[in-house]
Amino acid sequence: MMNVTMIGGGMTKFGKHNDRNLKSLVEEAVTIALKDAGIEKEQLQSAYVGNASQGVLQGQESIRGQVVLHNMGIGGMPIINVENACASSATALNGAMAMVALGEIDVALVLGMEKMYFDDRSKVLPAFTGCMDVEGLQRSMERFEKAEASAQAARTDKVEKKEKSGQRTVFMDVYAMSARAHMEAYGTTQRQLAAIAAKNHFHSSMNPLAQYQQDYSIEEVLASPDVAYPLTRLMCSPIGDGVAAAIICSKDFAHKVGAKNRTEIASCVLSSAQISPDPKESNLTKLAKKAFEKAGIGPEDVDLAEVHDATAMGEISCTEGLMICPVGEGGRYGEAGHTKLGGKLPVNVSGGLECQGHPIGATGIRQVVELYWHLTDRAGKRQVEGAKVGLAQNAGGSTSSGEGALSVTIMKR
Repeated sequence: MMNVTMIGGGMTKFGKHNDRNLKSLVEEAVTIALKDAGIEKEQLQSAYVGNASQGVLQGQESIRGQVVLHNMGIGGMPIINVENACASSATALNGAMAMVALGEIDVALVLGMEKMYFDDRSKVLPAFTGCMDVEGLQRSMERFEKAEASAQAARTDKVEKKEKSGQRTVFMDVYAMSARAHMEAYGTTQRQLAAIAAKNHFHSSMNPLAQYQQDYSIEEVLASPDVAYPLTRLMCSPIGDGVAAAIICSKDFAHKVGAKNRTEIASCVLSSAQISPDPKESNLTKLAKKAFEKAGIGPEDVDLAEVHDATAMGEISCTEGLMICPVGEGGRYGEAGHTKLGGKLPVNVSGGLECQGHPIGATGIRQVVELYWHLTDRAGKRQVEGAKVGLAQNAGGSTSSGEGALSVTIMKR
């Protein structure tokens, strides 16, 4: 098995691109990635395209990758479409890596894409409910509503009730229930959640490609409209549009084309929730251990991480599951500033999903491109100095057993 190298990365600004279609966004990101890699589109030997929702949102099924890539003159090679909830493009990376590592191809494009913003919000919600078991959806919604009502009734804080932020996706209720359970079990506070969100908003203020770029204080995060207690709007990721692209190849190909910026993709592993959960070890921790073993490192060797923080609670779960901090201490660890730029282990220096945005299929490769920039010293004001190892963690969907899809990717300078 050959080592796999990343030699190019690009992405669009994430946000509300009402005046653009997915084809134009893809062309922008892919053109940047090819230029970064120093190769021409004719040199590509395969493309793996991660997308979760264009079938639901725009009716485009089956050949999503072919439609957008043929439009810009890329074809005559295998184009593989991958749909795996929020981990779609991370899963695409896994497939492309396997083909390069086996020597079947020398170079591949890995693309993550999604256009999700529509003025009619009701059009978007099925893209999220479809990431759950739809046969049990009604029961789940009733359970969420009952739990939210109970949590609000039990609140002892005297803060005047803030207006709800509007129609929300079902996963905000999932994260809210997780947050309340964590608060009850470990003493995590709403202020700690706000501290993590404020940290990510600070990071995003240095990221010109982020959907949100404004710095907010902890108090401002707490004062923003409620979504589902204890989550407020500024603790939650926004819906938007975005595309990210990566060029991966063999080391021989990288040498042949004289690639200027290279990183090793040391591991990219996938899983889904176990049918019989292990009470002693989370699904994410099991997968992380596999990723670390393949990469030949441990959690202590990681210099920065991009994790799936669809909400601030998501970041707590991820930092604990990835063994960045002990289980139950994610809130305190974040509040202490350890995950801030300049801290022990910076997390989501892009701003994370909370601030960069979360066009579902684009997020996995967006995280990888962010790491690639840091590992090649090109992240600008948010650069993690001396970064040698980066970790990306992505998750998506929800089943009766837990996460529908999980991924962990480790990259080395």
